[in-house]
Amino acid sequence: MSAINTFYSRITDIMSEVFTKEGEAIEKAAAVLADANKNKHSIFAFGCNHAGLITLELFYRTGGMVTINPVRSPGMMLEVSPITMSSELERIPDYGRVIFNGLPTKEGDVIIIHSVSGRNSVTVDMAKAAREKGLTVIVVTNMNTATTVTSRHPSGKMLHDFADILIDNHGDRGDASVQIGDFPQKVASTSTVIGAAILNAVMARACELLYEEGIEPPVFMSGNMDGGDAYNKRVIAEHAENIFYM
Repeated sequence: MSAINTFYSRITDIMSEVFTKEGEAIEKAAAVLADANKNKHSIFAFGCNHAGLITLELFYRTGGMVTINPVRSPGMMLEVSPITMSSELERIPDYGRVIFNGLPTKEGDVIIIHSVSGRNSVTVDMAKAAREKGLTVIVVTNMNTATTVTSRHPSGKMLHDFADILIDNHGDRGDASVQIGDFPQKVASTSTVIGAAILNAVMARACELLYEEGIEPPVFMSGNMDGGDAYNKRVIAEHAENIFYM
């Protein structure tokens, strides 16, 4: 079997496992997002570096929820050079709290935090600060990794220790998934593919719950479709009080 087929097989196996075993957590997360929209609470999403790709997946996207605000902070989105600096920055104690304190959050809001290991200080501090302020914290992590590494946070806590809702992405330890012969390092990470699927499912179900209550789901239309720009302008205006990226 080639690496192509091996990767495809592993992705489909993980996807099946996630949607079988994490269904209850995904449903709970969807209900939280639906309630936040219904009650005019704000929604934020955060991840460091490659984990932050999931934040961007949810943001300003056709069919995506208009009210999901990405948390994009200096050094956290793979924009620094040398890139190794990004790994050092996400280990700095209290930087996550600094980032959180700069957000326009209030009690009752929601934050989604994605991290494969959940061990670094920035995500732990972010989750801790959010819990202390009364936000609902939705965590997507890899428990095969998170339960086998030590915390880098001064408290010894991991990201999942602060989760109100925990969704396990069921990835391999360390995230890479394909073994090539006796080469010691696996290749092809799965967390971006699986994380995007998980959170798009959460968002889609949240929109469905709103629709079932007679509430128009706040989603983007493609600006490349006729009428898309006008539609988006209207939806953004209707939800302006919970949008902070414009």
